[in-house]
Amino acid sequence: MPPSTITGRDPQTGRILSLLVESGRIVRVDLSTEQTDLYASAGFIDLQVNGYCGFDVNADHLTQETIVALVDAMLARGVTCFAPTIITASEEKICRALNLIAATRRSHPRAASCIPFVHVEGPHISPHDGYRGAHAVEWVRPPSIDEFDRWQHACDGLAGLVTLSPHWPESPAYIAALCQRGVHVSIGHTHASPEQIQLAVEAGARLSTHLGNGIALEIARHRNPIWAQLGEDRLTATFIADGHHLPSDVLRSIVRAKGVEHSVLVSDSVALAGMAPGVYTTPVGGRVELLASGKLCVFGSELLAGSTASLAHCVSHLVNAAGVPLHQALAMATSNPGRFVGGRGQLSPGSRADLVRFRWDKEIMIEDVWLAGERIDLQSREVTQGVKP
Repeated sequence: MPPSTITGRDPQTGRILSLLVESGRIVRVDLSTEQTDLYASAGFIDLQVNGYCGFDVNADHLTQETIVALVDAMLARGVTCFAPTIITASEEKICRALNLIAATRRSHPRAASCIPFVHVEGPHISPHDGYRGAHAVEWVRPPSIDEFDRWQHACDGLAGLVTLSPHWPESPAYIAALCQRGVHVSIGHTHASPEQIQLAVEAGARLSTHLGNGIALEIARHRNPIWAQLGEDRLTATFIADGHHLPSDVLRSIVRAKGVEHSVLVSDSVALAGMAPGVYTTPVGGRVELLASGKLCVFGSELLAGSTASLAHCVSHLVNAAGVPLHQALAMATSNPGRFVGGRGQLSPGSRADLVRFRWDKEIMIEDVWLAGERIDLQSREVTQGVKP
């Protein structure tokens, strides 16, 4: 692939940058005299993707074609790196999904380029209503390193991020064992005490999964899992900034408390993201209704049944609703999550050339995407599975 030059506006300074790309890497970053209204950014990184456009990672009949189509749908929305997310299920189903995603990466270079690892959210979470969310209670179970090793055997070690609740007595030893294997551990869907959360951090947990969600409607005023994680500087928190999961005042407050450097945006998108409004039946959540606003609810109620936002929308909402400057919101979707995927998400010499250019008018409108220096034909990536209400 011959060298190429990409120009775009720096979201922080507004100056025009010229990026020289060669062999899939950024080799130089200079100021340019060219004029453009397009902003340049590292490609977006999403650590929690359950599905999109009808493509469901947790489908009972998951196929390689589904994973490849999901990769294309992500690229079309500026996401050049993401973690397919498998939620609480039987060991057999988890292993089957892990095996299939690993096989897809071996067979499809684009999938291998975009998927660094799989995020297993559960099954070692709180069994209690509210904290458990949409996860099926019958499959919630204590952590088992033997089971984890069977996951890894099924997928050649592709399970790279595990979300659990540290209330289980086995949690500290389990967390330490995973960290020794190079696996990231995140705290989520938990009713754990502050002391149990502290033990989890001491054992090596370094992330909080969608902090502020996956929790009961009523919690203790002072001793609760939110404050225990929000105040722990060793934990980087992920947030769903879709406009539905966290009210704007809550989002502003928790991002200010956590600090931009310890905050990461995730979409936590489900298969109905990007689909038409209507009533659907899904493997997770059962009968649900997708409203025109993008809010997804359990049918006949106001209970949330997942996120339908893209990561680009989450960045835009964080800027508009929480007053976070655009360049800081972008960091929460690029370099901050990039720390957990081998340092991706940088716009600097030597970095992998995963890039996006976009227009900004109170929302991000993706114009161009490059994956390891190769420009993606976005029109051909706009695919839908044709799931109907």
